[in-house]
Amino acid sequence: IPATAALVKQGLGIRDGRAPAYDVNATCLSALMAMDVAALHIRAGRARNVLVVASEIATRALPWKTDPGTAGLFGDGAGAIVLSSDTPEATRLNLREIAMETWAEGYDLCALPAGGTRIDFHQDPDGFAANSFFRMDGHGLFKLTRRRVPDFINRLLAKSGWTTRDVDLVVPHQASPLALEHMIRRCGFAEERVMNTVRDTGNLVAASLPITLHRARMEGRIKTGAKVLMIGTSAGVSIGGATLQA
Repeated sequence: IPATAALVKQGLGIRDGRAPAYDVNATCLSALMAMDVAALHIRAGRARNVLVVASEIATRALPWKTDPGTAGLFGDGAGAIVLSSDTPEATRLNLREIAMETWAEGYDLCALPAGGTRIDFHQDPDGFAANSFFRMDGHGLFKLTRRRVPDFINRLLAKSGWTTRDVDLVVPHQASPLALEHMIRRCGFAEERVMNTVRDTGNLVAASLPITLHRARMEGRIKTGAKVLMIGTSAGVSIGGATLQA
């Protein structure tokens, strides 16, 4: 407390009263779900331009001593996306559909338990400290997403009238090298149609999707008319995605 968004607004020098600023917390899917909220505001006529910012310092809570395999997956980073009702055609990337599904059976598969109200720092400082590191059941998470992600993608693409063959580029959340390789095989996308940056950046949590989308554009991977699929998973466990067309 207060929301990080207010601090970002202050740093950007946006005058008070001009625009609301608040956080959207969906862990690794936060930027994507913030895009959904932004699109709803724009379509309702309540906003013309919305700034979505995702900033992560994952390295502050990594379990290097107890689980270095998990700790080594993550990195720090920040990215931003502007959604607008009036974007110049040369830079336009139209948002088609956004969807998210939550499978709460996986609630305990990814967690950083301390920091909220469940563990009281004043009553149990040792317990608070012990739970101040991120933990992940990679095998359990892999099993759940393996079952759910392909069907989720098919449902999302169907809303846009697409199939997997229509997708020109996949922009996935960069969870881990193995998870990304499995997603490519399992969902039937050719490797050359999938952005792969995780070996360079690590898992950037909420910043992963906007940074990967930016790199795709800077590398010329999104041509005019291209159909783009953004896809990812988050703690909870949730699966989210969006379809965009240049």
